[in-house]
Amino acid sequence: MAPRRSSFHLCCVFCALLSGVLWLLLAQGWVNVPASAQDKPAVVEKPAVEKSKEEPEESDPPKDTKRYQYRRDHDLNGTGKFYMGREIAQVMSFHGAPWLERPEREEEERLSALVKLLKLKPGMVVADVGAGSGVITILMAREIGDDGKVMAIDIQKEMLQLLGEKLSRVGVKNVELVLGTEKSPKLEPASIDLAIMVDVYHEFRFPFEMMEELSKTLKPGGRVAFVEYRREDPDVPIKLVHKMSEAQVKKEITQPEFGLKWKETITDLPRQHIVVFERPVKTDKE
Repeated sequence: MAPRRSSFHLCCVFCALLSGVLWLLLAQGWVNVPASAQDKPAVVEKPAVEKSKEEPEESDPPKDTKRYQYRRDHDLNGTGKFYMGREIAQVMSFHGAPWLERPEREEEERLSALVKLLKLKPGMVVADVGAGSGVITILMAREIGDDGKVMAIDIQKEMLQLLGEKLSRVGVKNVELVLGTEKSPKLEPASIDLAIMVDVYHEFRFPFEMMEELSKTLKPGGRVAFVEYRREDPDVPIKLVHKMSEAQVKKEITQPEFGLKWKETITDLPRQHIVVFERPVKTDKE
């Protein structure tokens, strides 16, 4: 019987040590707790494009360490990278495409109303930055007609492949697929009437660099619209790091380097606000 008691005691010691190590990993933020199903989807994963939570990439220019901060103590659903006081959220991978296509999304977010609120016109050139599976891309493509064009931009080839297959199935031909990068949408200067980002901007790994490039693509009088879950509203069932307040959006986008001015904030949607900025048209006196 003595050997059995000894084995039992050794097993208890091993379990206690294992529990202590697991607790330490969780406390230090080195292990993520899976997202809740009621929040931005359970399929949200650590992005393949992300390399480090704590330290800047070696390839980043020196200015990045001044513009961005890296913290070990951060939201488990964030990257540990901070910009202008806001933590950048983890990117949803292409595996989350079914969540974008969920049938209840129209009721929850009123996508059809969103497209109407954008005041699209036939013949416009629209950039859907972070197009994902293309739900909103297709709605906008039908709104602007055959003479218009939607530039569907994503940094994940798999997302663009899914969207390309869908476009073929539904017969939409006025969409151009563009593989962007973390720092550029890869669009021509002064080519876009409206750029829109739906629940995307808060996930940009390099928001300053992306906006610096994106702002150049707008035509004079062109607009850029940020559709973000309202951080001001605690009843919006999305994780905090995936929300943005109107004030934070304005703070980040009205930086002088972008040359954009706030135009309006539309609050007609159930869970999101649409914060719109414009590239002013220069007059002869300017």
